[in-house]
Amino acid sequence: MSYSNELYQQVILDHNRKPRNFREMPNATHFCHGFNPLCGDDITVYLDVDKDNVIQDVSFTGSGCAISKASSSLMTVHLKGKKIEESKVIFDEFHKMVLGEFDPGKSENHLGKLTLFMGVREFPSRIKCASLSWHTMIGALEKKAEGITTE
Repeated sequence: MSYSNELYQQVILDHNRKPRNFREMPNATHFCHGFNPLCGDDITVYLDVDKDNVIQDVSFTGSGCAISKASSSLMTVHLKGKKIEESKVIFDEFHKMVLGEFDPGKSENHLGKLTLFMGVREFPSRIKCASLSWHTMIGALEKKAEGITTE
């Protein structure tokens, strides 16, 4: 097992056991529900966006597999303090990375620790698990009342 795979597993397990920002946000300015019918991941993402379009707070609730929960947890940590436009760029980079369309090791990016999810591309059935919270966050920013599904 390589160091990166070991680190990936440690981070996933840590964020699954002790997810950061796992709470409802009653005064959220934006929120959206997301569902992955393939594996049953079911989350809601909450955002508190200020008048300058800066994400002051972000949280999530729900249930899901370890990859889904860890991705949600790391997403919330990474997006706090970011402007909406920067968050959309990070979403795009993350999504392309897990699909295998973007190699953060070869290009400048905004992903930081999120590059740990690069290995997900090797498991196509897990890509939706890793990206559900990200699509749900975009749905929240777009105020999609109908929610997000990965069907």
